[in-house]
Amino acid sequence: MESTETINSRFEEIRSYNDSEVSSAVKSLVKDSEFRSAVCAAIGPIKYCILKSRLKKSHSKEELQRLVSLPFVKQTIKHTSSGLTSDFSDLDLQNTTHLFISNHRDIVLDSAILSYLLIEHGSKCVEIAIGDNLLIKPWIRSAARLNRSFIVHRSLPPKELLESSRILSDYIRYRICTDATPCWIAQREGRAKDSNDRTQKSVLKMLAMSGDGTLVEKLSTLNITPLSINYEYDPCDYLKAKEFQLKRDNADYRKSKADDILNMKTGIMGYKGRIHYCAARPINDMLKQIVQSKPVNVQLEQVAQMIDKSIFSNYGLFTTNYVAYDLLTETDTYSDKYTPKEKKDFAEYIENQLKRIDIPNPDIAFLRTKLLEIYANIVINKHSV
Repeated sequence: MESTETINSRFEEIRSYNDSEVSSAVKSLVKDSEFRSAVCAAIGPIKYCILKSRLKKSHSKEELQRLVSLPFVKQTIKHTSSGLTSDFSDLDLQNTTHLFISNHRDIVLDSAILSYLLIEHGSKCVEIAIGDNLLIKPWIRSAARLNRSFIVHRSLPPKELLESSRILSDYIRYRICTDATPCWIAQREGRAKDSNDRTQKSVLKMLAMSGDGTLVEKLSTLNITPLSINYEYDPCDYLKAKEFQLKRDNADYRKSKADDILNMKTGIMGYKGRIHYCAARPINDMLKQIVQSKPVNVQLEQVAQMIDKSIFSNYGLFTTNYVAYDLLTETDTYSDKYTPKEKKDFAEYIENQLKRIDIPNPDIAFLRTKLLEIYANIVINKHSV
């Protein structure tokens, strides 16, 4: 059970809403004109009215998940994908609480689909780590906190960032070890735009700021569980390629708030093809291999590599990945994995995505390479294990 006193005091600035706050937060949300306009633009006025009715009937986080969030995810999967598959066979979801660390493909859906799958397997929804850079409107912040999100502060001065990281670490540990609520966090800050998924040591260092004992002991009690996520098609691939050129041509380039909203909307509404989730065993047994006499930074690097290998080995590869590798390398290495028509269709898909990139002086060769890398790097990493 939640200790409201504990949650409300030290974690006030980052925590998700308590059940007692849901009704009030929902009332404020449905009165927000920007929320109404954004949702109506995405799903239409009639569906918004249905959503508003369901929100008003939600008086706890569980009711909100059941009436709003999970039906939304289910409909999104139905209308924007060719199906969802998953493998959680290595986990005891009913009796063990997991801290899922995954590669990051979609800003909103990665964690939302995970919660949907966990409910399907008889487990709890996850608490979700979300960067404050994405909470660009008051209604987005409120909706995120209603949907079990806790906030990761990113743009703080060094001293404040250190204290914020300690609080974040304590919060995650509280949820996992005391509240028995599973959590999800991406393996790195932001998405790996080229799908070259690598765990940042800084994420692990933050997790080890709380708890007692050695680094290994601190991480073991969190039950870290690597999760592999793969989409057959990435709806944001052309936006990611565009960002690569903009950053290449201007070292000071930063995405705008409008860019973040476009990425979120495109990721949710765009076609994804097949989707696959696969959870590895928790890394506790692997952590026992760490030589604890080595410097902490060396130990953190070893843990990061363990997580990466688990994620790589559990990728669900699709035809798009194999074709992209062969197009990128100009080989036929994986020609047995696809038909000539599938190769032709994917090559045409890439050319069509190139046409969607609206920047001055597009470097077509560079952009094509980046688009192909988004799909090919998954093959490279899986076969590196």
